[in-house]
Amino acid sequence: MKEPEVTLELAQEHGLTEEEFNRIINILGRRPNYTELGIFSVMWSEHCSYKNSIALIKTLPRSGGRLLVGAGEENAGLVDIGDGLAVAFKIESHNHPSAVEPYQGAATGVGGILRDIFTMGARPIASLNSLRFGTLDDARTRFLFDGVVKGIGDYGNCFGVPTVAGEVYFDNSYKGNPLVNAMAVGIVRTDRVASATAKGKGNPVMIVGSSTGRDGIHGATFASEEISEKSESKRPSVQAGDPFTEKLLLEATLEIIKEDLIIGIQDMGAAGISCSTSEMSAKGESGMKIDLSKVPLREKGMSAYEIMLSESQERMLVAVKKGNEARVKEIFDKWDLHCETVGEVTEGGMLEIDYEGSRKATVPAFDLVLGGGAPVYNRQTSEPEYLKATRGYDFSATPRPTDIKAVFEKLFGSPNIASKKWVYEQYDSMVRTNTIVGPGCDSAVIFVKDTNKALAAKTDCNGKYVYLNPKEGAKIAVAESARNIVCSGAVPLAITNCLNFGNPYKPEVYWQFKQAIEGMGEACRFFDTPVTGGNVSFYNESPETSVYPTPVIGMIGLVEDLKDITTSYFKAEGDLVYLLGEDFEEMGGSEYMQLIYQKVTGEAPRMDLAVEKKLQDTLLALIRGGFIRSAHDVSDGGILTAVAECCIMDLEKAVGAEINIPVKTREDFSFFSESQSRVIVSVEASRKEEFEKKLSEAGQPFIQLGKTGGKDLRVNGRYEFNLDNLIDLYYNSISKVMNASI
Repeated sequence: MKEPEVTLELAQEHGLTEEEFNRIINILGRRPNYTELGIFSVMWSEHCSYKNSIALIKTLPRSGGRLLVGAGEENAGLVDIGDGLAVAFKIESHNHPSAVEPYQGAATGVGGILRDIFTMGARPIASLNSLRFGTLDDARTRFLFDGVVKGIGDYGNCFGVPTVAGEVYFDNSYKGNPLVNAMAVGIVRTDRVASATAKGKGNPVMIVGSSTGRDGIHGATFASEEISEKSESKRPSVQAGDPFTEKLLLEATLEIIKEDLIIGIQDMGAAGISCSTSEMSAKGESGMKIDLSKVPLREKGMSAYEIMLSESQERMLVAVKKGNEARVKEIFDKWDLHCETVGEVTEGGMLEIDYEGSRKATVPAFDLVLGGGAPVYNRQTSEPEYLKATRGYDFSATPRPTDIKAVFEKLFGSPNIASKKWVYEQYDSMVRTNTIVGPGCDSAVIFVKDTNKALAAKTDCNGKYVYLNPKEGAKIAVAESARNIVCSGAVPLAITNCLNFGNPYKPEVYWQFKQAIEGMGEACRFFDTPVTGGNVSFYNESPETSVYPTPVIGMIGLVEDLKDITTSYFKAEGDLVYLLGEDFEEMGGSEYMQLIYQKVTGEAPRMDLAVEKKLQDTLLALIRGGFIRSAHDVSDGGILTAVAECCIMDLEKAVGAEINIPVKTREDFSFFSESQSRVIVSVEASRKEEFEKKLSEAGQPFIQLGKTGGKDLRVNGRYEFNLDNLIDLYYNSISKVMNASI
């Protein structure tokens, strides 16, 4: 195939600016050829280079706590959990692919993040997700929602990893650009951690796993542009996944790591061979010589450009210790996977790419990669104009509802509050038999085999809060994740993040991003939960709107003793119900205001990190002391929603309650306020005095709301909610909509 002449116009079609094109010419000392242009375009895309975000991301805390491997150092973060074990975890987005091909877009998002985990030498033990869609009254949204959930479920179920937790939100801001963030967690022995590096002149380089096709070419570039009417034509940029092959690849990969046969290994995710060769070389301060003629292909007539940019799934690049090639091939042959030597490690830092007897590219690895010579930008910022209106909103003018009971029932059955049972019932949450607490509680809890420990895992973010105040909203996302972890009896360890924002070239979007990074960093330092890595996803916009800024937090915590595992629901009649924390009747960004009055306005709830930390420390001490029967944080929908959830979360044994919610100024505001740093707990009546003494000694504000008992939820002596009706509203609302439309 005759390659096109490389011009500025062609470079711009590849997503490069004139400045970047000239920079490439300066690096090479000449104009790049077509294959080299393709390599630079994907490696310098936003998705791979983080060129508009890395300067700010580097301000996040990337050390401290039990961190072993921090952000950007390897394929995933690594945290010490004792007993010679570490937890590897990471979250990444697959938003744009899922917008045009929801099933494969979501499935390959799961596959890619799982590979990041097992290339660390870790066996995946859990999968999580965070999903955002338009509203369910839209047929296209229902199609995307159904496809994404099926894609996640099918890939995880076939691969054999439990999907244990997640979150799903619906809002019109996500209508044209859904967010699909996938997280994976794995366990590895600290003496068997693998690295994504290539070094040692003459060490062979092998491609293992599936063959290479034309699927996914320019996938990284596609992820670095806005969704538009032309996006549907980008379906070839969406890869196709094969979870059965990935399962084989997992076992073969762990086997070669266990036998200490390799120098390093990296997943071929975004940008395929271009990314893995350049990043592994740059990390090892080496180069590579690769012959693409030896790459197993599934399609005839592929060019060097296509092979280098293909994002075909279930592939790895391995730098093997010289002399071990035969054993590595034997292992992959056993698992019925391709394993071909395609080149070797060299000195000098250059990637030399040959194909069919001729040199197709000669580029310096360091200049291609994040943290090396890739561009780094600080964009202009401007505070959004809409904040002038939202900050000044007067909530006192909000009409008072005439029927509080009807309002609550509408809220409790609304898509953002109601159980996501329709989603998680399609996931196998129990495979591998490690799941102790699955979907539905504050966080998932997964047993660490051969220990007396467990991991708690959670994803969290309220995009409306971040929209109203990016800094405070990001702090809340970190704090609520930690609060959910603590409610499960675990101590928070570290976070990974998936930063979903609009176009960074728009000053208002970049201001949101910068503020969110500041808030996240402040909260992570306060909780000593360093950032292990993650993903930045810009350009989450459609022709109609930008998404709410949505910095999703994935957090891991450690349950030091299995006896401390705590769930969210009431356990028995006669227990006392308490609220830890204080209410300030904060309605900004609340579900109540959006659902009943169609307003996302006001100020985000305040987040006092010292108050939050005291609550978490006190609650964890009480859990470890054996006082707490259940713990559930107050979040979306307010205190009445939280108490109702405590009553019905255990479908096998729903437990009613009689409570009194203090009213400050207005009943609806007190019932539905989303003030932070609050938790509902239940305690045996016999421990009342000792429990309250502990709280007082800790300086933790609390009130007794009431006690459990009966078959109804009775509130303030005025309202009575039948549990069977609440169960139907909560568990069946989404199912009814989706089952009626499929």
